[in-house]
Amino acid sequence: MRHLVGLFLLLLAACGTAPREAGGPPDEVTVTSSNFRDADPTDWPGRSPDRYPVHGIDLSRFQTAVDWPTARANGVNFAFIKATEGGDLVDPMFESHWRGAGAAGVKRGAYHFFYHCRPAAEQARWFIRHVPKVAGALPPVLDMEWTPFSPTCTIRRDGATLREEARIFMDIVGRHYGQRPLIYTSIDFFEDAELWRMDGVEFWLRAVADHPGEVYDGKAWSFWQYTSTGVVPGIAGKVDINVFSGSKAAWANWVSARAL
Repeated sequence: MRHLVGLFLLLLAACGTAPREAGGPPDEVTVTSSNFRDADPTDWPGRSPDRYPVHGIDLSRFQTAVDWPTARANGVNFAFIKATEGGDLVDPMFESHWRGAGAAGVKRGAYHFFYHCRPAAEQARWFIRHVPKVAGALPPVLDMEWTPFSPTCTIRRDGATLREEARIFMDIVGRHYGQRPLIYTSIDFFEDAELWRMDGVEFWLRAVADHPGEVYDGKAWSFWQYTSTGVVPGIAGKVDINVFSGSKAAWANWVSARAL
């Protein structure tokens, strides 16, 4: 009998799905309505972020205290969490935020802040070294911005070089995780680097004074960061707030197609 039970367990293991991190998000996609406010609200001249039903946040070491179940209950449906920067920095809050978001059922993804004075391939390997490949996680994100206040790197390379560096990072990271990364960027970097020239890129765009369709010349986007002064129950201090571009059904479909 013990032999038959062991054989049955082996068969179950062979047919099982990829292992999940303990406390990871459930397979179903549920949306909770946002109960947020903005400490410095914008008088939106065009389409307001309130018209989008799926809201979430991005955060880093600056958000040191997060009650994830409370945040989830008040509308944090997804969280992009800073993991790494350059080729030698790991965000000290990444592991805590990653575990907490997963345990609360928040759809979570990790992002890398690009350092302009280190090769993209090295940065990709650094990200892979520190971000777990977890079933159900959102695709990785490459954060590309100018760094005029960096104490070590303020160079501004040409657009062609920047686009090639982005491609190298995305190719390496995409092969490892099985999902091509998104690019997060700001208006000035998008224009200066001519990121609109990149094919097959999914964007997460920052626009705090008007709708991204107005300030990015109609470029398609999946996520919109609309404020850095958000106030969210369960999170101490201010936090960046974002919306997904589509309906609740579109969000479920996107997660199904793009989750790891």
